[in-house]
Amino acid sequence: MGIEQDEIRMEAEGALASGRRKRRFSRIPMRIVLPNLVTLLAICLGLTSIRFAAEAKFELSAVFIVCAAVLDGLDGRLARALDGASRFGAELDSLADFVDFGVAPAFLLYFWSLHQIPSFGWFAAMVFAIAAALRLARFNVMIDDPNKPAWHAQFFVGMPAPAGAICAMLPIYLKYSVVGMPDGRFFTFLEIAYVLGVAFLMVSRIPHFSGKQVGRVPREYFIPVLFAVAAFILLLATFPMEVLVALTIAYLAMLPFSIRRHQALTRADEAAAGALRAPESHRKG
Repeated sequence: MGIEQDEIRMEAEGALASGRRKRRFSRIPMRIVLPNLVTLLAICLGLTSIRFAAEAKFELSAVFIVCAAVLDGLDGRLARALDGASRFGAELDSLADFVDFGVAPAFLLYFWSLHQIPSFGWFAAMVFAIAAALRLARFNVMIDDPNKPAWHAQFFVGMPAPAGAICAMLPIYLKYSVVGMPDGRFFTFLEIAYVLGVAFLMVSRIPHFSGKQVGRVPREYFIPVLFAVAAFILLLATFPMEVLVALTIAYLAMLPFSIRRHQALTRADEAAAGALRAPESHRKG
């Protein structure tokens, strides 16, 4: 009887080990691999941005962070288009966002100008990186909330980390554009205040338009949209800093409109909920 039990146990252990080997060497489809490769490329851009910032190549460092933001928008859309979303990809994307839009901009801003006031400058850089980490952690927690109304998908709670990184580098764009932002300790204090303001927008609950609701382009507008995209790419390649200045200011100018839109939808939601509760109160009465 003992021999039979030992044989059964050995067979079970062998089957379990075989199953583990199969899972270990199971093939992962390319539709899952490709979005993660894009995310890894974004991490490489963020790390290279830190290298260029340390080498005082500030303009190139800023461009690499902007390119990482573009890839951050592409990997999610690519995963949804290929049905390749995974928990591993979501975790990797969060780590990439912290490196690209928390650590890299903080180092760039400090090496560029904030080091002129070391204590306050490093404090602002650390606060910005911490704000990006908190913003990403809150996003990961809130994304699984099943009780959110459908219209909440139109907004981000707080400024997204990629937008925060791009907005925080506005003084650099101004410096290397035709505007030519002046130097000096006074302007460094202004930059510190501005960076802290962007950090506050990231950790706040102020709604920002998400842009995820942009869907397919109607057929009749395909050619104009294609022309506009091509013209924008040419402008960005020819006048990168000036275009980034315009985009950043336009994004910040949209903030009051996103707040008003969010408040209007919230009031409409509350009114609809009140209308549903009214008949129930009459029935109870």
